[in-house]
Amino acid sequence: MNTLIWVFAVVLTVVGATVGSVRRVNEGREALVERLGRYHRKLSPGLNFGVLPILDEVVAEANTREQSLEIDPSPMITRDNVSVDVDAVIFWKIMDLYFAYYAIDDVKDALRNLVVTTLRAKIGEMDLQKTNSSREEINKTLLEDLDEATEPWGVKVTRVEIQNIKLPEDLRKSLEKERAAESEKKAAIAKAEGAKQAVIAAAEGQRQASIEQAQAIAESIKRISESMPNGVKPEEIMRYLVMQRYVDANLKLGESGNSKVIFMNPRDLTENIDALLRDPYSVQITQPNPAPNPNSGASEGSTNPS
Repeated sequence: MNTLIWVFAVVLTVVGATVGSVRRVNEGREALVERLGRYHRKLSPGLNFGVLPILDEVVAEANTREQSLEIDPSPMITRDNVSVDVDAVIFWKIMDLYFAYYAIDDVKDALRNLVVTTLRAKIGEMDLQKTNSSREEINKTLLEDLDEATEPWGVKVTRVEIQNIKLPEDLRKSLEKERAAESEKKAAIAKAEGAKQAVIAAAEGQRQASIEQAQAIAESIKRISESMPNGVKPEEIMRYLVMQRYVDANLKLGESGNSKVIFMNPRDLTENIDALLRDPYSVQITQPNPAPNPNSGASEGSTNPS
């Protein structure tokens, strides 16, 4: 009877020891086992046997998947002595749990301090304007430096992203005013350039219209000259048209409320018309002297009809 009790006790002890020595580790995680205070082995995902309840102890179990770590905003000084608050996020993963546990005390805290220190050094090498326009360059440089620094820890930094670069409120308002003034300046320049092009286009249109009108008049005079009997010359037709315009202008002048009586030497008019036909750009019409108005007793200003 006593023998059976002892056998049963031994069996229970063996079964208990076997069950107690089994450790389950989920996928994406690893664990470290120490035996009598010294590193013994690493537990991989799944069931792990041989972890003795009294001699062995699971001292660490960690996530080996990629993780993100938020870096709170920290004050930093640019090369041109501007204070900015910068925050970032890094993505990292444990490559070797042994070094991540034994080579560094707190891997997350160490990563956070390393990112802030490295970021301050990089921001301090750049002007404010460059820090805003070179985020990709800063991210790339940070990734290279952090990956090199964290290799002894068994950790790999896979990506770094700067989230915000916050300026002091007074400086931000000043930059906004400067950008608004620059936008207004560009708009004014564009408006002035548009008005200039419109004036040039209008002048070009008027010039082209004048050329086409002159060509049309010349063609009309030529056709009229060819259709007239006795070989009437174009100069005579031009003289007739000019005289007709002169008579019309005087009629309109006579209809105005402040009409003037003008005496003109017909010879001067004929000479001016002949000169106009010969060379339109060399003519200077002789201005006639107005006759005195017997009603007012004084002479009024001269008028040069065209």
